[in-house]
Amino acid sequence: MMKETYYVTTPIYYPSGKYHIGTAYTTVLADAIKRYQKLKGKETFMLTGADEHGQKIETKAKEANKTPQEYVDGMAEMAQELWKKMDIQNDDFIRTTDERHEKVVQKIFDKFIEQGDIYKGEYEGLYCVPCETFYTETQLVDGKCPDCGREVVPMKEEAYFFNMKKYADRLLKYYDEHPDFIKPEYRKQEMINNFIKPGLEDLCVTRTSFEWGVKVLKDPKHVVYVWLDALTNYITALGYMSEDETLFNKFWPANLQIVGKDIARFHLIYWPIFLMALDLPLPKTIFVHNWIMMKDGKMSKSKGNVIYPETLIERYGLDATKYFLLREVPMSQDGLFSPEEFIQRYNFDLCNDLSNLLNRTVSMVNKYFEGQVPKYNGTPNEVDKEIEKTSLEQVEKFETLFENFEIANSIQEIWTLVSRTNKYIDETSPWALAKEEQKEKLESAMYHLIENLRRIAILIKPFMNDTSENILRQIGIQDENLKTWESLKQYNQLKDINVIEKGEPIFMRLNAEEEIEYIKNIMKK
Repeated sequence: MMKETYYVTTPIYYPSGKYHIGTAYTTVLADAIKRYQKLKGKETFMLTGADEHGQKIETKAKEANKTPQEYVDGMAEMAQELWKKMDIQNDDFIRTTDERHEKVVQKIFDKFIEQGDIYKGEYEGLYCVPCETFYTETQLVDGKCPDCGREVVPMKEEAYFFNMKKYADRLLKYYDEHPDFIKPEYRKQEMINNFIKPGLEDLCVTRTSFEWGVKVLKDPKHVVYVWLDALTNYITALGYMSEDETLFNKFWPANLQIVGKDIARFHLIYWPIFLMALDLPLPKTIFVHNWIMMKDGKMSKSKGNVIYPETLIERYGLDATKYFLLREVPMSQDGLFSPEEFIQRYNFDLCNDLSNLLNRTVSMVNKYFEGQVPKYNGTPNEVDKEIEKTSLEQVEKFETLFENFEIANSIQEIWTLVSRTNKYIDETSPWALAKEEQKEKLESAMYHLIENLRRIAILIKPFMNDTSENILRQIGIQDENLKTWESLKQYNQLKDINVIEKGEPIFMRLNAEEEIEYIKNIMKK
């Protein structure tokens, strides 16, 4: 029986320097979702990469006294080093300068011309160089780019256009018939009200004012405009229109494509229309996430409010960094980074709640049972029945929310279980049970504590892998069958388990004042 497959993508990033935590968030999110699906037994494939063509790359390379290729090579290396540092398990890193990509872009362009989807004309309009995007007067905000807020410049040149109007009605029909295509749902209404209903403009898909891009084979003074070039990476990476389409046939259509809200329009309108023109199935879901903001707005070097993932990883660890990023961005609004909030999450969620729960439990199993986890007696009392019920319910709540991409809320459900398990210690008072020699109740309490920690370790594994493994090691879980997602549904599988002799704190409490000041100073620098 063939395994069910799961293909998840991130946008390919424009190489402009180090990635701050807002940029890294998308890839951390995709990685967590991929790991979760893999835990559930699916054959997974994750794609990320670099968007390396366009006028702004050509300009930046000149400023750096490099060729465009030299410039993007350095940026791609930097990106891949970061993903390695963050233990991102992407299966491919596509670059739009890869020959495998460029050849297929040229084939796609020729196909669109042959079908009558692309025609030649002249473009005259307002252009934002950083966003590589043309705008009409009505789309501007205070006369500036609606996405980045920068100045736009008038531009006129010969260009090829994609006939978007031809597919507008078909796209709206698809929206209606596929309610899971766009998440969250309100993004669909934004596309309809802001771009489609007012009249979908045909898209400029080539440029002649610069050379750094994929050449149009039959008209080489034109280079393919960035969005037709960049968006097709999701299928060129799988070998579409190549000699070997094995991966494409296995993994397309994508199960999930994750994008930031700043590039929603390109992925929710242009990308599905390109796929319709190619007569290809559309992704099952495109999830548009919000941003991580600072108290004074967007991250900006000029404001001195940028924080890079490396800074947090080197001082506080990878798992704490990933936990914060995923915990702080709700589905329906922007998340917020502040040094105070980061340190509070670390000290309260990770240290006080999770680490202390593990330490107390390992210590008590050693103290009362010489390190051996008691067997499940099968006749729980009312308190034990309630903790079992809560534990199973929290697993189900996590799955429901996580699979609906309500990631922050799903993680909250794990910490509800952490808190409830801490409370269970107070309710059962193992020290009193030991003193009163109520052995059966004490055995049951220790079993349930270990079982809940096992569940918590599995639930956090998609985004806190090292911490998960550390917890499982300390509570003596070596059998791989007890680390699977399926094992979360069972509550009586632990036999012949021994915890380690002395518990090791997985997170140490920080001096809040010192660490907040440290982060603030790093941001200023």
